[in-house]
Amino acid sequence: MKTKHIVIVSLMILAGLYGVVSSAGGQENSSARGKYARQRLLDGNKRYYSAKMTCPGSTAARRAEVSKGQHPFAAIVCCSDSRVPPEIVFDQGLGDLFVVRLAGNIVDDDALGSLEYAVKHLGVRYIMVLGHERCGAVEATVKGGEIPGHIGSLVMAIQPAVDKARLRPGDVLENAVLENVAMVVGRLRSSKPILEDLIKKGELIIEGGRYDLDDGIVTVIL
Repeated sequence: MKTKHIVIVSLMILAGLYGVVSSAGGQENSSARGKYARQRLLDGNKRYYSAKMTCPGSTAARRAEVSKGQHPFAAIVCCSDSRVPPEIVFDQGLGDLFVVRLAGNIVDDDALGSLEYAVKHLGVRYIMVLGHERCGAVEATVKGGEIPGHIGSLVMAIQPAVDKARLRPGDVLENAVLENVAMVVGRLRSSKPILEDLIKKGELIIEGGRYDLDDGIVTVIL
């Protein structure tokens, strides 16, 4: 009986040690996945702006494959602007990206819930908030004046970024685009309980990017 008890205790200790190692390995793996996702996006963007697109994942076989389930490697929060389609800008295909699009790349509670779904249920470990040059929603906020319909809700969300941009030297619109991206990134990083918790554990990367309408280049800005 004593020998049996020692064996059981030993197995419990080994199981505990394995759990610690497994957990640490899981964090390291998540971090590596996040960095891999960033590089995969930037590599795809380079193919795009270099006019060497491969248009991966656009075949009938890929369509049949993803019909059984989705496993996107990254999530993109971006503007609804028709000139900034993420799958094209990053040269990705069906099932590769989980995309949340609202004018001005803002994030409301519904968008936040969508991102939480992506990380909790789909295993996404990298989120990029992608702003872009000469954003119309940001420009409307900079210009001010009477805003018709529900467009006002977009302006209200972007206004704090514009206010900060006015305090900086340089072009107000460009600065506001960057401030808006930073503001959304900050909101996502501090979003409790899901996103903030994963970031603290080193299991999620959230960064901001800027897309240049003229040359097609995406730059990671924070």
